[in-house]
Amino acid sequence: MIGVIGRKIGMTQVFDESGKLTPVTVIKVEPNVVLAQREMEKHGYKALVVGTTPAKEKALTKPELGQFVEGVAPQRLVLEFRNFEKDCKVGESFGLELFENTGFVDVSGVSKGKGFQGVMRRYNFKGGEETHGSKFHREPGSTGQSTTPRKTFKGVKLPGHMGREKVTILNLRIVKVDQENQVVLVKGAIPGARNSYVIVRHAVKR
Repeated sequence: MIGVIGRKIGMTQVFDESGKLTPVTVIKVEPNVVLAQREMEKHGYKALVVGTTPAKEKALTKPELGQFVEGVAPQRLVLEFRNFEKDCKVGESFGLELFENTGFVDVSGVSKGKGFQGVMRRYNFKGGEETHGSKFHREPGSTGQSTTPRKTFKGVKLPGHMGREKVTILNLRIVKVDQENQVVLVKGAIPGARNSYVIVRHAVKR
């Protein structure tokens, strides 16, 4: 795979040459610095350790500072890209140049958290009768059995925490790559709150 770490700036809209309006999400891609390499012989898998957004040394602990080799500035976010298809050395950096000739990308991020929600909001349950005396308006309904085993099996849709989970949107079209401002515009919405980090990679189904 080939991908970069970016930051969701927000949404806007652009017009093409024919005047058609397209809603786009603005993703800022600062230089991704190669921090280390994971080798099959030593670690059991092949990956590239990448960091982005420079950080102050006093904001990091000693164990965190230990993963940055001499000559490489500390980075705020550190991730691994497995089976990275581009040869890179420790200390090198890359960014939007990886998407110059790319038409579609996949974007992964952490969705917005919506707190504790019931089954109607969380799973779109219809609910019960809305008339007086129903006593079953927004309840989840039966969760177990009337005979043995009297238990609730795993996976039953119940109220609980909604959102704040990894979501990947496939086949988003790249509208524009702006090297000067270090941003890429992709058509449509992507998961995550404003200023949250996302992973942008070449579309796997294209």
